[in-house]
Amino acid sequence: MNRPLPEDPMVRRLIAQAKRAQLSRRTMLAGTGAGATALALAACSTGGGAVEAAEDISESDPTINWANWPFYIDEDEEGGYPTLEAFQEQTGITVNYNITVDDNNSYYATVRDQLALGQDIGADTVCLTDWMVARWIQLGYTQELNKDNIPNAANLSPDLQNPEFDPGRRFSLPWQGGFAGIAWNTEQVGELRSVDDLWSSELTGRVGVLSEMRDTIGLIMLNNGVDISGDFSADEFNAALDIFREQVTGGQIRNVRGNAYTEDLVNEDTLAAIAWSGDITLLNFEAGYEKWKFAIPEAGGTLWADNFLVPIGSPRKANVEQLINYYYEPEVAAEVAAWVNYITPVEGAREAMEAIDPELAENQLIFPNEETLANTAIFRGLTAQEENEFQAAFQSVLLGA
Repeated sequence: MNRPLPEDPMVRRLIAQAKRAQLSRRTMLAGTGAGATALALAACSTGGGAVEAAEDISESDPTINWANWPFYIDEDEEGGYPTLEAFQEQTGITVNYNITVDDNNSYYATVRDQLALGQDIGADTVCLTDWMVARWIQLGYTQELNKDNIPNAANLSPDLQNPEFDPGRRFSLPWQGGFAGIAWNTEQVGELRSVDDLWSSELTGRVGVLSEMRDTIGLIMLNNGVDISGDFSADEFNAALDIFREQVTGGQIRNVRGNAYTEDLVNEDTLAAIAWSGDITLLNFEAGYEKWKFAIPEAGGTLWADNFLVPIGSPRKANVEQLINYYYEPEVAAEVAAWVNYITPVEGAREAMEAIDPELAENQLIFPNEETLANTAIFRGLTAQEENEFQAAFQSVLLGA
């Protein structure tokens, strides 16, 4: 992070907006049929009464089941996870790393009934986005962290320690953050600067967008001059939705996808897309050269963050606390960031990155400066009514495509 670390503009920006926001990295996958809309609405329902946290058996069961997003931890050429393997060697704790989170809503839909009963959901920790973490905390579906087991939590920026959804970080600690912007195939497409550029006739039928409502509609709203972190109106949301609908029904947009949007770029079904920052870096790494370029549009990009939490039914909280403590070591955080290319919240990681790769220490996708962050925003928190109405309206476009 940019010196001096305690005054880092990235973390000041991230937490200032997070206090007002409920933004997911990925919301609904681009499903078709009424089931997609039903899932979105069902995910907004609340649970029942309070449930007891599971008894901790960490001392007798040195294992952790960790649920996370794709492409969200360092990997080697053999498909192993170097930092995770080092943790297992240091602690003797076996970690089962499961890539089972496609998006916040669909993951929640698969586990909410178990959570409501206080049952083990098969994950001792899961990384979810601020707005979904807020829901779990409010419903009593998370366990309070014992900071005595996480001394490295002191490496979290002071500006990230008291978000509105979790004052004092009693139940969560950030994992990574990132941007949504525009990306394009540099071999076939000229420089793109705005969302409007995606609608050019040269790209008809070759554009992909994200099934994350807050990113796709958020970028269109920003392009319309709307402050998505402020008190925007339903009319302003619907104006962006109308543009989205026009581009889908008119054939400009080829696909509306979740993680699979990267496959469309690789096989060149799409030549340009609304995309996530770290994913494009990974595609270029796998290609061996900068075939795709990612940029935050001139009108602004979206900003999001994901967080560790311990589900109420996990019997291995103390083990998870050791895991979190390990990943809050600056050197480890830097090693992860060097691979995933997302924003790390750990102070000291930028200095550690300088020893790993000085060029990456200047990468604006990992350690953004004030100028970069000034052109980003977090989609504001939605009321329950807005969540239902906006998500249903977004899905209705997909159903009519």
